[in-house]
Amino acid sequence: ILFIFIKRETDTPSATNMGKEKKTEKKEEPKKEEAPKEDKKEAKKEVKKEAVKEAPKASVHEEEGEDKKKKRVITFTEEKVKAGKEKSAVMRNIRIEKLVVNICAGESGDKLTKAARVLKELTEQEPVFSSARLTIRTFGIRRNDKIACYVTVRGKKAEEILAKGLAVHEFELKDSNFSSAGHFGFGIQEHIDLGLKYDPSMGIYGMDFYVVLSRPGFRVARRKHCRSKIGKHQRISKEQAQKWFITKFQGNIRAE
Repeated sequence: ILFIFIKRETDTPSATNMGKEKKTEKKEEPKKEEAPKEDKKEAKKEVKKEAVKEAPKASVHEEEGEDKKKKRVITFTEEKVKAGKEKSAVMRNIRIEKLVVNICAGESGDKLTKAARVLKELTEQEPVFSSARLTIRTFGIRRNDKIACYVTVRGKKAEEILAKGLAVHEFELKDSNFSSAGHFGFGIQEHIDLGLKYDPSMGIYGMDFYVVLSRPGFRVARRKHCRSKIGKHQRISKEQAQKWFITKFQGNIRAE
């Protein structure tokens, strides 16, 4: 009985023997044959040569495609620029926002009321009186005394009155008449030159014309809600105002 038991123990393989057999099997697996390094380098060189041979054909096609794209882009941009100019031309138009005609009598009383009557005949509007800010004893002016009157005219009537005033100067202004903000002004010594009748009881009065130019969109700086500044390119420069004056009234600008 003992002999049989010992024999069975020797016949059954142990766990340690099984692990050793697996390790030996792994070691005995044949290694994969690796290609030598020189063969790999040669294969890479051949691939590069083939790519270089095929490259010119591909570049020609790419260049042709790029030319077509460029032509399409150029035509598209030109059409867009033309459309943009047509749209922006409306916003770039210069117009007369208002014309202010002012007569300074230098004193209150009968002389000032007569000056106001002259302005009413010229513009068909009620004039507004303005008062002095300071007292000047040499001229006999006290502070808050009414010494001048003015009228603000807009629209077609402003253009008509401005044309009469420029006709007195033969549509010729000085360079210094234009401001850096794009406005201009000038004066007239006798109101009779504007076509008004002379009245001995009224006398002769001189007056100042001041024209304020604007473009569409200037309301942004004056509105109550979301008020903002006018863009730099939308403002009117001195040169643009002079150009508008020359084209609008066929005028001349005299250099000083």
